[in-house]
Amino acid sequence: MKITIHAVGRMKSGPETDLAGRYLDRFARSGGALGLDFAGVAEIAESRLPTAAERMREEAARLGSLLVEGCALILFDERGKTLSSRQFADLLARLRDDGQRQAILAIGGPDGHDASLRARASTVLSFGAMTWPHQLVRVMLAEQLYRAATILANHPYHRD
Repeated sequence: MKITIHAVGRMKSGPETDLAGRYLDRFARSGGALGLDFAGVAEIAESRLPTAAERMREEAARLGSLLVEGCALILFDERGKTLSSRQFADLLARLRDDGQRQAILAIGGPDGHDASLRARASTVLSFGAMTWPHQLVRVMLAEQLYRAATILANHPYHRD
């Protein structure tokens, strides 16, 4: 299953970018053997429209244009479900084992995700009720992808 991260906003060079890159490299090296192929990060610029509703709609349309039939869309949103690392690994494994060919993991912009996009999502997840900066969400998602691969490979990186 190909896994792509879709992110509204661009990462600037700095320690967050380096850390996210380190975990994504680890995931790319370890996930393939498990049927989890990292397809990269697709960044789009934040919308500059005047209202939050318009911005979310435009950003949703951009992401919607990337979705192919049968693609699993997993959104990260503060209103989503919280999962343990093992549950996240199990979610990815279940999608893979059910024959899912592609999954997009989407990080929204400052205004969040449009309701139409949440309605299309197969899963809406959260890193908690707190609001996190975009850069840290990317780092946390990158680490959790790597951690999921280690869990599925029975590697000792993750400890329950």
